[in-house]
Amino acid sequence: MFDLPGSWVWDFWFADDGDRYHLFFLYASRALHDPDARHYRASIGHAVSTDLVEWTQTADALVRSDAPAFDDLATWTGSVIRHPDGTWFLFYTGSSLAPDGKNVQSIGYATSTDLETWTKTGTPVLDARAPWYETLESGAWHDEAFRDPWVFADPDGDGWHMLVTARAPHGPVDGRGVIGHAWSSDLRTWELREPLTAPSGDGFGQLEVMQVEVVDGRPVLIFSCLAEHASETRKGQGGGTWAVPAQSIVGPFDVDAAYPLTDESLYVGRLLQRRSDGQWLLFAFHNTDEHGAFVGGVTDPMPVAWEGDRLVIAALGPAVATPRL
Repeated sequence: MFDLPGSWVWDFWFADDGDRYHLFFLYASRALHDPDARHYRASIGHAVSTDLVEWTQTADALVRSDAPAFDDLATWTGSVIRHPDGTWFLFYTGSSLAPDGKNVQSIGYATSTDLETWTKTGTPVLDARAPWYETLESGAWHDEAFRDPWVFADPDGDGWHMLVTARAPHGPVDGRGVIGHAWSSDLRTWELREPLTAPSGDGFGQLEVMQVEVVDGRPVLIFSCLAEHASETRKGQGGGTWAVPAQSIVGPFDVDAAYPLTDESLYVGRLLQRRSDGQWLLFAFHNTDEHGAFVGGVTDPMPVAWEGDRLVIAALGPAVATPRL
């Protein structure tokens, strides 16, 4: 697994340059003592590997900006994609505090030619707006949720799509989590669009760190949500990372059909296809130990496979029983 002795490591994402795999991860110093305090001290670190098991830490990718800025509190989760001209784009969440002390999130990006040195644009390209998305003024949630951008090319060549952790401004409070959506023709300018799903009484308060992939010929959406942020009907299912079979990587998505891919001991599942043999792998971070205490650190790769209509961790089968540290 990848971990740092002096820091907590949690959310993460990958890039593959064809030679090395790049791991981008959130981390914060253990000198904070309280792991819950890590969110407001998060920076984006960087490590590289040739085998997805042994990782070498390199220079950090991004840190928060000086105030006032949309990311003057912390830099949060994102994704990396390469433009046809060779430029790498790192889309990330900027976190800032509103006057009332609540967290406001928006989406920005940085660019690089080598995945090592990144230059921020300095301004956000997307934020939560009416009429499609809940904003801080509603008072219904603990923050203004608009984060975790997952960017991918349109399968028909029509620009790029971004999926965003967001909330609808209506519906049951613990079921307002929706898949926020935006589109771009060039990765630089983004058009906010209506969400790809609707709020549901059988849904989730937030769909964190979404990813869509075609795994062994079958489209699938994965996201993460803890029981405390899910609807009452979901609380007993014990999921940490969830999976949803899809018709395509641009939807439609039936979030009501979501099923647990891991339990809550593993969080923020990420799918990656190994270059050497085409095997699809799941990674996650270690969320809690047997006592419920936060752990941190990214797992080693876990092969996944389809069993009927469900994607499962191959070593574990359909029963959701993930190993703990």
